[in-house]
Amino acid sequence: MHLFAREDLEEAAALVYRHMSPTPQYAWPQISEKAGAAVWIKHENHTPAGAFKVRGGITFMDWLRRSGRSTKGIVTATRGNHGQSQARAARAAGLAAKIVVPHGNSVEKNAAMRGFGGEVIEYGRDFDEARTEARRLAAETGLFLVPPFHEEIVRGVATYGLELFTAVPDLDTVYVPIGCGSGICGVIAAREALGLKTEVIGVVSTHAPAAKLSFEAGRLIETETALTFADGMAVRIPIEEAFAIYAKGAARIVAVSDDEVAEAMRLIYRATHNVAEGAGAASLAALLKEASAMRGKKVGLILSGANVDAEVFQKVLGGETPPVATVSK
Repeated sequence: MHLFAREDLEEAAALVYRHMSPTPQYAWPQISEKAGAAVWIKHENHTPAGAFKVRGGITFMDWLRRSGRSTKGIVTATRGNHGQSQARAARAAGLAAKIVVPHGNSVEKNAAMRGFGGEVIEYGRDFDEARTEARRLAAETGLFLVPPFHEEIVRGVATYGLELFTAVPDLDTVYVPIGCGSGICGVIAAREALGLKTEVIGVVSTHAPAAKLSFEAGRLIETETALTFADGMAVRIPIEEAFAIYAKGAARIVAVSDDEVAEAMRLIYRATHNVAEGAGAASLAALLKEASAMRGKKVGLILSGANVDAEVFQKVLGGETPPVATVSK
């Protein structure tokens, strides 16, 4: 995948803004004080689907329409935010959307996908097994298979990076959670398009470290499991096209535990009264882990989404780290 010129991202932004407003970036004093750095939070929890993925759904569906492909609908796999994005965009385009999720997926994310017009199909023990079923369904039904990572999805997602870097161009560092990789690749693309020197640091779960292991080995490495309650990062098999970008464009990848993520969720709520899902709080967890190295710097955090089930969030606010439900084959 080639990265984009600034004009490519500005065109994507114009398309995105037909559906939503730019999201804010705020410097919250209590977060900055805790981290010992000047911290800006990019609030992707303020989109119409509560997460950054909605941007890529808009640009991908526009690309699908322009490509002239004839299809009655789409099929894709997700843990929730990508599925909401694609269901929303498909309905706006008059297409059906079949969304494959693993068993035990977030009840509220499933409800949100149905609310946006998607048909939710439960299959497999994790995201990677759901992906395999989505491919099979696409072949069986003739529906268009939407991958978790695609150039047009990244172009849409990169618009939040464009907003952040335009608003705060002198950031030393940005921390970005990694699932399938569109978020970190979008931030890298925006940095490159604007010619900035900002360091981009990826964040994974210690329970789903495939992207970090791959980054450090210089080749793709899969893990046996990805059992974290931060479901936006629960990926066992890295996406090759995404890896090619962050392997070159990221400074490093930090792994954070579920306990560290839960504490970051609590801090975000106490200090900003914003809700962050696990992956959304992972960037803050990573900054706090590296606080001594970041002291006095100007740091951006991507609050990638707010879509956490009420029951899970209640446990987190009560001081717990939620258990991860496992599904046997």
